[in-house]
Amino acid sequence: MRALTPIEARVLATLMEKARTVPDSYPMSLNGVVTGCNQKSSREPVMNVSEAQTQEALDELRRLNLVFESSGSRVAKWEHNFQRGVGVPEQSAVLLGLMMLRGAQTAGELRINTERWYRFADISSVEAFLEEMRERSDEKGGPLVVKLPRAPGAREQRWAHLLCGPVDEAPSGMEPRVEALEAEVAQLRATLDALCDQLGMSRPGQSKANDRA
Repeated sequence: MRALTPIEARVLATLMEKARTVPDSYPMSLNGVVTGCNQKSSREPVMNVSEAQTQEALDELRRLNLVFESSGSRVAKWEHNFQRGVGVPEQSAVLLGLMMLRGAQTAGELRINTERWYRFADISSVEAFLEEMRERSDEKGGPLVVKLPRAPGAREQRWAHLLCGPVDEAPSGMEPRVEALEAEVAQLRATLDALCDQLGMSRPGQSKANDRA
């Protein structure tokens, strides 16, 4: 199976979610899928997907045997075929679906967030399925998840899916941001010091230090 686009992953995971959380409105119409994709809650990132983009994603997912159109209705209804199409057990499908909807998460977060989909006995059970997907053999299609390096200040490592291809394993993109902020602060400090010199004023913190001396 080729790597999915972000919109294809969102469409597929939305079908997977609604099949478990609102079974009365499943299978889903195109309009229902669009609404589910564009939810503001329980989505990372939040998207604004159009009907045309959603229909295109559904057509592509159908070619990949990951969704199919239900028969017997005047309005086209869609169902997912993820578990069989990818070849994973129910528990792994649940974890992958949630990561496609909400991004990288720790095993503890996954256990809590999957409550409405599937109840795992404990975190170790979640970790066991994650490890199994990480060690998936090339004969079966290769790894489906990756364990990301621990982010600064975090106690646990997060897991990310690989259905959209390789992911950036840098810790949350925080390091570049921190470096940029540090450079900006240094520049502002230099500007402030120069201004204080021009006005003959003490630099911030200097007068107090002199008083203590």
